Amino acid sequence: MNFTKEFKERPILRKKDHEIKFVETTIRDGQQCLMATRMPNSDILPILNEMDNAGFYAIEAWGGATFDAALRFLKEDPWENLQNIKSKLKKTKLQMLFRGQNMLGYKAYHDEIVSEFIKYTIQNGVDIIRIFDALNDLRNLETSINATKKYGGNAQLTLCYTISPVHTIDYFVNIAKELENMGADSIAIKDMSGILLPDIAYDLVSSIKQNTNLPLEIHTHCTGGMADMVYLKAVEAGVDIINTASSPFALGTSQPSTEVMNAVFNSLGYKTNLNVESLTKIAKHFRPLREKALQDGLIDPQILGVDIETLIYQVPGGMLSNLVSQLKQQRAMDKFPDVLKEISNVRADMGYVPLVTPSSQIIGAQATFNVLLGERYKMVSKEVKDLVKGMYGKTPAPISDKIKNKILGNEEPITVSPKELTEPVLKSSKIAIQDYIRKPEDILTYALFPHVAMDYFRFREGLI
Repeated sequence: MNFTKEFKERPILRKKDHEIKFVETTIRDGQQCLMATRMPNSDILPILNEMDNAGFYAIEAWGGATFDAALRFLKEDPWENLQNIKSKLKKTKLQMLFRGQNMLGYKAYHDEIVSEFIKYTIQNGVDIIRIFDALNDLRNLETSINATKKYGGNAQLTLCYTISPVHTIDYFVNIAKELENMGADSIAIKDMSGILLPDIAYDLVSSIKQNTNLPLEIHTHCTGGMADMVYLKAVEAGVDIINTASSPFALGTSQPSTEVMNAVFNSLGYKTNLNVESLTKIAKHFRPLREKALQDGLIDPQILGVDIETLIYQVPGGMLSNLVSQLKQQRAMDKFPDVLKEISNVRADMGYVPLVTPSSQIIGAQATFNVLLGERYKMVSKEVKDLVKGMYGKTPAPISDKIKNKILGNEEPITVSPKELTEPVLKSSKIAIQDYIRKPEDILTYALFPHVAMDYFRFREGLI
């Protein structure tokens, strides 16, 4: 891929005395990217008072894989984790990541459970909900927006950034304008794979700021080695908020370092209002946790460096680490380069979907099948069939009739929003776990992850 093009001078649009706000991601995305969300809450709680005093605009602490991983691997109640985290944060907003109609799961859910989940999420302490859809299908955001507004939360709506023939600056600007009209309190640019180039970041941020009147936040990863430069150009173009992680859980497939970004922007004359002494104490707390994770194998050194191939294959950090793990289990690491190439091919076949949960897992698994079986689409997962059928939403580009026929046969794709085909589950979930319910949130936990939740409930009761 050739990135060389004619240079265009880009003036600094952001005044130097403007405040740059920080969202700290260590206890959600930082640890999710580097150690697969295996950080127990007992390692988080002791440092929260210091984090609360650091001057962050918000702390991202929930959502993504934190819910599933808490139940499945840590045997912790994610709702209790949220309550305990919120109890320590007196000054700082608490932010979460939410997959729109997919919630924290991997399929579309009925409006009933989406609304109820958001209700309890806000009641338990979340202030800002970053709502996204893997396909940028705005229909999948409507229910989440309405519920967040109804229950007093801040709705941050998201552009999932990716590169393809259809994903132009105008494409994203048009979506941003629609998000503002839908009731967004702020907009986030979410670069899951670290593929956003500095000049494109400038053009994207400046264009969105010129066409909307909302605070703009940017989230990227260091996988491609450009994230610090992306933040610099984004700030110059007018971005309001950046996402960073404490240095022990920064870089690699995570975000840029909070301490470094604070020093850089202060030196350039911007205001950050962060407490350097607190940042130092926070890093000191997380440093031994990183070292232990390295020793225990929870952090693979392979994901700590720069992988410039992400610019070609657009594979997010979490997806990359999982892919490596799966191929090692199959004793097929020699196929790793072929799988990366096939991911690009499958993604094109699927209408250039952005690679973010759940689409990243769907595309990655299918590419692996194609390579290991030696034939493309010889075996097709249910999730790929659902993606082609439209059960996750409308793909950015149309899927060819050839691919549709190969995967669906005579079955017809749907034309309605995926949520229209879902069923209410709260009543049946309550009946299914009536002997285990300790609080209303348990019903939501079971509705999202029935088998994992039941294992946790039985563990909680001392039955296993």
